[in-house]
Amino acid sequence: MGEFFDAALGFPTALFTFSLLVVTVYWTVALLGGLGTELPGAGGDVGDDFGDAEDGFFAERLAILGLGGVPVTVVLSLLIALAWFVSLAGTASLDGTVARTLVLPVALVAAWLGTRLTVLPLRRVFQGAVEASLRDFVGLPCVIRTGRVGPDFGQAEVTAADGSSAIVQVRRPATDIPVAGLAKDLAEGTALTTGSRALIFDFDPEGRFFWVMPHEAAYGWPEDLAR
Repeated sequence: MGEFFDAALGFPTALFTFSLLVVTVYWTVALLGGLGTELPGAGGDVGDDFGDAEDGFFAERLAILGLGGVPVTVVLSLLIALAWFVSLAGTASLDGTVARTLVLPVALVAAWLGTRLTVLPLRRVFQGAVEASLRDFVGLPCVIRTGRVGPDFGQAEVTAADGSSAIVQVRRPATDIPVAGLAKDLAEGTALTTGSRALIFDFDPEGRFFWVMPHEAAYGWPEDLAR
């Protein structure tokens, strides 16, 4: 047992030991229900649209390494666990400072490769779940948070049924489809700017954005025209 602790607390395994403890505590609390069911950073670019800025930052960097499409917490947990295990095995089997120094790059490369192989099948599972959850926003009203919304740009804040809110990427078709008897020229004249209310009517899985229309166009005449 003493040899195990010597290897776990020795170089280079010690670099990953504390991180592994944090990962263990995190998942223990998560399994007990203390962190809920949501995983931050799911799906690479999803972190930019639906997660915190920090999650999006890590998701972008992991995507560059070929580790995107899976929640950041899952990827980091795999990286840390694999790096720790390889480092521990190398430290226990090798003697000498120089030899143990070589264990660090080997552990990092092995952790990346192992995580990469694990992420490939998990990516389909998580992206399918994320897409299904995003489709729950279809049919909900939202508030525009950018100066304009067009076919290539726009963001809005939407509130889910459980009360949670998210900033999502939205797009407006070049020509709105008349809805509820509203004439096309009136619908086109309803601009979507900061603070405007809009209705999410479709989700684009490839572009990972929502199509929106003016809220008044979906539920009736614009207020200024209804008077």
